[in-house]
Amino acid sequence: MKYRLFALALVCLVVPVVTIAQDAAGVKVEEMVFCTAVQDRAPAGIDTAFASTVENVCCFVRVTGAADTASITHVWYYMDREMARVELAVRARSWRTWSSKKIAPEWQGTWRVDVLGPSGDVLKSGTFAIKP
Repeated sequence: MKYRLFALALVCLVVPVVTIAQDAAGVKVEEMVFCTAVQDRAPAGIDTAFASTVENVCCFVRVTGAADTASITHVWYYMDREMARVELAVRARSWRTWSSKKIAPEWQGTWRVDVLGPSGDVLKSGTFAIKP
């Protein structure tokens, strides 16, 4: 009887960990673009270079493979310095989501956004430039 209870407790502890690992391993970024706006859940003004007069830049991603609710994180870097970290919910196997960053006119140069998966690993990375 004690062995059965131990085995049941072990299964209850291990099965959720395995399920979480499978979910995290399955999350993929299928599409990643930079744009000036998102309209009707679609990116608008897609580009990789923006004028320094741009008010904000959006990072739009389409994520697949999440079995249940998961989260991804957008980490925004300017000249390799972290400027923002935004956690985003993923609530379906195919999910579109985005974050945006206000851009000051003096922040010209190279920007990068890393998309981190549920376990913190980099799923995809993209760059854009702010030009004078």
